[in-house]
Amino acid sequence: MSDIRRISADEAHACMQQGHTFVDVRTEEEFDAGHPAGALNVPFMLSVQGTMLPNAEFLSVMTRAFPKDARIVLGCAAGNRSARAATALASVGFSGLLDLRPGWNGARDAFGQVVEKGWLAAGLPTALAACGGSYADVKQRT
Repeated sequence: MSDIRRISADEAHACMQQGHTFVDVRTEEEFDAGHPAGALNVPFMLSVQGTMLPNAEFLSVMTRAFPKDARIVLGCAAGNRSARAATALASVGFSGLLDLRPGWNGARDAFGQVVEKGWLAAGLPTALAACGGSYADVKQRT
């Protein structure tokens, strides 16, 4: 993953203003509870009866929804899922990837203390409704 740049929330917002698409890889439930304004939801993991399971459709949906050179910022809750999603996408040829290092909630140290503000705490634009960016909407467009 060394060639995938990990960026701050402010950098991610600036990239979106320059035409990058924000893909939130959190679950549909997490996305519905709040997400970056303008984000699309393609979960890397799915919550099934309280258990997190890999989304078997993730790569196929992303491949159908975006060209391999699309400029994409990936984000999740704290930066872990998005880093794994970026690695998976890079392995199938995606090249314009950026990873939101602190995620939505912020990066935390081993003691649970926030060490870098995430999107929400940075005060960047948020939305509660999918506004056309839900996982179902993304899948319909492919």
